[in-house]
Amino acid sequence: MSIRVLLADDHKIVREGLRALLNTKPGIEVVAEADNGLTALELAREVMPDVVIMDVTMPDLNGIEAAHRLITEFSDIKVIALSMHSDHRLVSGMLAVGASGYLLKDCAFEELEKAIHTAVADDIYLSPRITRTVINHHVRNPSPYKSLVFSVLTARERQILQLLAEGKNTKQMAACFNISIKTVEAHRKHIMKKLNIHSISGLTKYAIREGVTGLAD
Repeated sequence: MSIRVLLADDHKIVREGLRALLNTKPGIEVVAEADNGLTALELAREVMPDVVIMDVTMPDLNGIEAAHRLITEFSDIKVIALSMHSDHRLVSGMLAVGASGYLLKDCAFEELEKAIHTAVADDIYLSPRITRTVINHHVRNPSPYKSLVFSVLTARERQILQLLAEGKNTKQMAACFNISIKTVEAHRKHIMKKLNIHSISGLTKYAIREGVTGLAD
């Protein structure tokens, strides 16, 4: 039986390239594609893939948040991060929410194929450069990295923070979540208080630094 794969990346050319390559491999079948984290969640519930190849920085809902929700809801679905970035915050964030692998987009295709089979075997695969990043960071910082994004903010507040950093206004966010403008404003105040950041520009910089948004791509 084939390993069913869902591709989640906001760049169409990346998805098309991955689909073309993966579909040439016996025992692997790409069953769906998503261009953001929210669509990835919806499609995963619909097609129930074995593995999701997840870009880390996507609009509307980033890869870390999408992976967190997906793995929480479906413990059998494996998530492999595929990113341009080797920053320890993003790597730690994906591994902390339960990802089964982290690869860089400049890796050889054979590495992705190996990561898929490793994840299905219930193990974790890291690109060599990512392994070095993890080791170097933890040697220099023995205490585990903990982002306030996940330890302090609720799931709704994390998504509000991402949309706010991506330039969405209060009215647009209210429509997106089907909530009132006052509720969005209340969420924003809570976010500012919890993070001790009291300006939109400050929240945007924080969101980029912590990998909440892919604006820095």
